[in-house]
Amino acid sequence: MVRRRLALVLGLVVAIPLAVVTPSGAAPTGRDALKADLDEILADPRLDGAQAGVVVRDPRTDEILYSRQPGYRAQPASNAKLFTAAAALQALGPDYRFRTEVLTDGERRGPLLHGDLYLRGTGDPTMLAADYDRLAARIAESGIRAVRGELLADDTAFDDVPLGTGWAWDDEPYYYSAPVSALNAAPDADYDAGSAIVRVAPTAPGRTAYVRLDPGTDVLEIDNRVTTTAGGEPNVTVEREHRSGRVLVTGSIPEGAGAVREWVAVPDGTGYATDLFSRALAAHGVTVRGTGERPTPSGAQVLAAHESMPLRELLVPFLKLSNNGHAEVLVKAMGREEAGAGSWEAGTGVLAEQLTGLGVDPAALRLVDGSGLSRMDSVRPEQLTALLDEAAGMPWFQDFRNALPVAGAADRMVGGTLRNRMRDTAAEGNVRAKTGSMTGVTALSGYVTAADGRGLVFSAVLNDHLSAAPRDIGDAIAVRLAEYDGAADRTGGHRVPERRSRLDDPRTAVDERDLECSWVKAC
Repeated sequence: MVRRRLALVLGLVVAIPLAVVTPSGAAPTGRDALKADLDEILADPRLDGAQAGVVVRDPRTDEILYSRQPGYRAQPASNAKLFTAAAALQALGPDYRFRTEVLTDGERRGPLLHGDLYLRGTGDPTMLAADYDRLAARIAESGIRAVRGELLADDTAFDDVPLGTGWAWDDEPYYYSAPVSALNAAPDADYDAGSAIVRVAPTAPGRTAYVRLDPGTDVLEIDNRVTTTAGGEPNVTVEREHRSGRVLVTGSIPEGAGAVREWVAVPDGTGYATDLFSRALAAHGVTVRGTGERPTPSGAQVLAAHESMPLRELLVPFLKLSNNGHAEVLVKAMGREEAGAGSWEAGTGVLAEQLTGLGVDPAALRLVDGSGLSRMDSVRPEQLTALLDEAAGMPWFQDFRNALPVAGAADRMVGGTLRNRMRDTAAEGNVRAKTGSMTGVTALSGYVTAADGRGLVFSAVLNDHLSAAPRDIGDAIAVRLAEYDGAADRTGGHRVPERRSRLDDPRTAVDERDLECSWVKAC
């Protein structure tokens, strides 16, 4: 916990050097050994000219075991989701659920509904085509066969701003930057709301490959230019045109190969949800005269409703798979529930208020979104460790902790973005931490149990490196902390990343092999 004496402890850290003078030629021990090894890890040439903020805390004693650039603000990438998750748990509660409703202000006359049908959402990012089908089935089961009016989407729970401040314009077609809406649909149980899956399968050599959307929707238009070959490897590219629903699929796929899947964002989340529900109604024999958008009138009757899983369960795909959309709907939901406006401005204001009670001064950071996708976000590593420390004393802490990725755990809903990292080390099954990755940004913050049994919190936020993402540096720090043996600790024998000069590194630009797995659906 963050205690009142923290300021005094930090003052002493400034006034008194961390290192204890040892006899000439003697190898450092204890904290000095840890500091020496972490210094060596951070001497990596790939960090030449870069910013490397690292803080390690012992919550039990409030000691700062290691500190480098703790107060330097940096882009956190997906480490921003730690703030969003904690604030949402505090503001909305672990049992919070999103609700999607079908309503009408019309009059029933036998199988006819004279009036309009309204689809009203509150941001549920877990809505699947199957959920819209169940809502449609409820309407059909009630005896309605024809709606003498329109199907009208009501997404007014949130504002009409679909993309966050500072998001890269060229990310707009990709699933990790999908539009944020109060009405959503996801293609599978990863719950990437606002995206659809393009599936490409071979036919016969020389013929056009088979391409379909999952779920089927008219909000995207497929331009299929993939050919089937007699051999070779799949070489398929899926690109959605900027600010358009046209998806160009090119390349080749060999006969007998498994299907290739790519996720793409839809241009309009509300239109996507409306299209899926309209299709579901038709499949159940319910006709409507058309579709549109309009707020639900007061006094409308609820015909069917769907509630999402509680927030404590949503945290798992949110944090394990680093889902950007979940972060943003939580921010807007906080704004709607606590400030009466489902906007980023209102939501980040609520987030800031909640951080005040979680050991973080909101005036000392900037968060303009909830996911860390914005290049305008700026936080200090010491604030991340303060949050992690304070969260441990909250009644919802186990839900928060359980949702963090676990190093080396093969199950993707356990290991998440860390499932293929730190295997066969002291960190495997031990480190629970949130990853973060963007061009020039790598971050890792979380919890680790040291070899002497003490629990530590840590944050490593690296910015402005020019080489491919040096995630192995953050991993090496976490592994070294897992090996830390307190007063008995010694230097040497610890894993250090391979030394590579950034000037000699051939991967000086973005390389998909070095992107965090959540960016390329590899988790």
